[in-house]
Amino acid sequence: MRLWHQELIWQLPRQQLLGQHREIAALRGRGWGKPHATVNYVFQYSPYKLYQFHLLVLAEMARRHYHPDVKWFDPYYRGQYCARYESLAAIPWTDPIYPEHDAAYLKACLANLHQKGIDLN
Repeated sequence: MRLWHQELIWQLPRQQLLGQHREIAALRGRGWGKPHATVNYVFQYSPYKLYQFHLLVLAEMARRHYHPDVKWFDPYYRGQYCARYESLAAIPWTDPIYPEHDAAYLKACLANLHQKGIDLN
């Protein structure tokens, strides 16, 4: 499980983009707070940040004419197996959404994709 650097979302191949959506959906649901080495940093922030990141993925899916469930556009939605958030304070959008998504993280993501035979320019 990993969140790709947000600058790469628009370039991800279909498999990685749809995989990113599934992973974010899992994190927004039952996966929230469950340790996983590559995404532990997201738990240091409000779940609203993950929702914001998910919006980037959902926007790219829509741009490619994929049809994600509209329920994911609701910040309170946590999937079919988790109760909705009762309240979740909206927080300002930052760029990057996660400060961990810096130049070093971008380089690491590109290297990871390269290992999978995917080279993005």
